[in-house]
Parts: sequence; structure tokens; C-alpha cells
Amino acid sequence: QAQLQESGGGLVQAGGSLRLSCAASGRTFSAYAMGWFRQAPGSEREFVAGISRSGSRTDYTDSVKGRFTISRDNAKNTMYLQMNSLKPEDTAVYYCAAARTIYTSYSREADDYGYWGQGTPVTVSS
Repeated sequence: QAQLQESGGGLVQAGGSLRLSCAASGRTFSAYAMGWFRQAPGSEREFVAGISRSGSRTDYTDSVKGRFTISRDNAKNTMYLQMNSLKPEDTAVYYCAAARTIYTSYSREADDYGYWGQGTPVTVSS
């Protein structure tokens, strides 16, 4: 059974930075595409960024392009989300997710991910 655990969330002022980590266990981490999603209070869960199995390809939602960077270290079974120039509208619980199967590419659709972490809260104050 795959397990994902996020860390690195917290309270930061607007314009600040945070780095989220997602540690994976229980499966061959490098065989699965991964992604970050977020859910703000009263909103649906939304895609933030995705990364291919090797890390060579990435995708971002428009609102974070140029500010967030997704990466992974397959030797450490860990994925990261570097968040710079944070804005109050980035406030949300951030979730990491692993693709449903080894054949599933990174995707913007939550249904393509079969394994989820518990989430880490990020609060950006103005």
C-alpha cells in the first residue's frame, strides 16, 4: 500500500517562500507520475503542478507558473514543491498525489491519481 506524507507547510507573509516535501513509501516511487493539488476553504480541490516519472516533464496551472517549481528526487523517494512570491490566494491545504497506475501520465485530473497524502496547510498573510 502506497503511503505519501507531506511536510513543509506553515504561515508565511505575502512575497515569501515555502518548500513542500512529499515522502513516499510502499511502492516504486520512480515508476509513478506525481502531482500537487490544493484545496482552499469552500473550494474544490485544484491541480497545482504535475511531474513525469523521470522528472523531465512538468506542468503547472497558470496561476502558479513562474512562481512554483515542482521537482522530484527518485533516489530519496521524495517530491518537492518550491513556492516563491506567495500570495494570499495561495492559501490552501496542499496535497501530494501519485498516479493511479504506472501507465498513467502526469495529469491535471484528480481522478488520475490513486494515492494521496493527508495534506499540509499553507497560509499566506497579506
